[in-house]
Amino acid sequence: MAQFLDKAKNFVAEKMANIEKPEAEITDVDLKNVSREAVEYDAKVSVDNPYSHSLPICEISYTFKSAGRVIASGTMADPGSLKGNDKTLLQVPMKVPHNILVSLAKDIGADWDIDYEVELGLTIDLPIIGNFTIPLSKKGEFKLPSLSDIF
Repeated sequence: MAQFLDKAKNFVAEKMANIEKPEAEITDVDLKNVSREAVEYDAKVSVDNPYSHSLPICEISYTFKSAGRVIASGTMADPGSLKGNDKTLLQVPMKVPHNILVSLAKDIGADWDIDYEVELGLTIDLPIIGNFTIPLSKKGEFKLPSLSDIF
């Protein structure tokens, strides 16, 4: 009986591992808005849904880092759903308070850019499996304008 249960567990585990799952990638991170309170960035995420029906997105959690420090983090609850057999483009807004940007002055002064890393967790409700989180990350830099760029 124990051998039968082990075979059944292995069979189910193998079938679950081979089920198609949505694939995602962070395509870009852009400066969205500058206000008195904060600087807003947008992470653009492209998600490919292999299923013929739409899938609900439970939440998107994010961590925005610069110079090895977390400068923004949070979650975006119920951001919508993924279209069936299609690519869905999502925008994840991230607000960074000005006082945190001032602490990055050493990084900015060294090479006149802001190095960043974005980590996202895209949680999707898959049929039968349940909640499935796709981990995503992207590193890059924002070049700051120089005086010659302005004039």
